[in-house]
Amino acid sequence: LQNALSDVDVELAQLLLNALRRRLLKVNNPEDQKLVTLATATLARSGATQAAALRDNTGRTYVAINISSPSLNLDAFEAVLTVALASGITGIESVVACGAQPTNSKAIKGFAPSATVFYINSNGEETAL
Repeated sequence: LQNALSDVDVELAQLLLNALRRRLLKVNNPEDQKLVTLATATLARSGATQAAALRDNTGRTYVAINISSPSLNLDAFEAVLTVALASGITGIESVVACGAQPTNSKAIKGFAPSATVFYINSNGEETAL
């Protein structure tokens, strides 16, 4: 019983720590600010409902919008990851999305668990995902 209780305590502590990290992460890195600019400019230029910008582990950046057609649906996270993977990335540092919130941040986190992932809403408020 004591081991089971300590496992529960450890799991709870990890959940709380992850929630705290999400609240504390802010787009304060100048390189992440560039991603915000790229994502918002792409959204405005394309007229899409979502846009995302990604920086890989070498500093290269990629942008994409959501895709919605009868045969293919990708949110902006999935689309920008696809573009980056097609270019041969081996890691991701950060991703920023804007417009309608993409639903599949797991696409990014599944490939790069330590990547920072942000969503910027229409009021400019940011959320770490």
